[in-house]
Amino acid sequence: MVSAGPDPATEQRGARGSSEEKGRLVFTSVLMIEKALTSADVEFVTTLHGDEPVSFHVLLQPRGEQADRLLRAIDDVALGELDEAVREHETPEGEEAQSMGERALEVSLQALRTTGDTAEGRLVEDHPLDALKAVVAEVEADEVIVLTDPHYVEEFFHRDWASRARHKVGVPVLKLFSHSKA
Repeated sequence: MVSAGPDPATEQRGARGSSEEKGRLVFTSVLMIEKALTSADVEFVTTLHGDEPVSFHVLLQPRGEQADRLLRAIDDVALGELDEAVREHETPEGEEAQSMGERALEVSLQALRTTGDTAEGRLVEDHPLDALKAVVAEVEADEVIVLTDPHYVEEFFHRDWASRARHKVGVPVLKLFSHSKA
């Protein structure tokens, strides 16, 4: 077969992680989250690329494992959620957070799959950016989407996942805020 030149879709997006599924290019996206996706979040991430099929690789690290209580309480105060700041000690951690994380991951994967996209995922217990970098390389991802609640203190000091990932993963990193609390 003689080719007339580079495929315009591949040239436009880059040939990094795109694969073919049923004769169509599939966009490969690693989605990093800290809680179950809401229906608004699912709609948002699944429509980013129009009608193009997407293969999602979801990494979930429960919030209880991600940051210490003081930073979370400061974020709550910055958001004007004083009641949340007072109840910060009630945030599940350890095994309880992992159990909730497993349920949140399964709910999120199922929601992504109902849109017709493919989705697989795993919990991240330690070193989320190392896990992110490994998954991006493993699946030859086209992009990373970090979808979390705002973390103003970490963002101000560029210590949030998206800011740090931009220097580690070698693909575009899109930072989005969750639409509502799950």
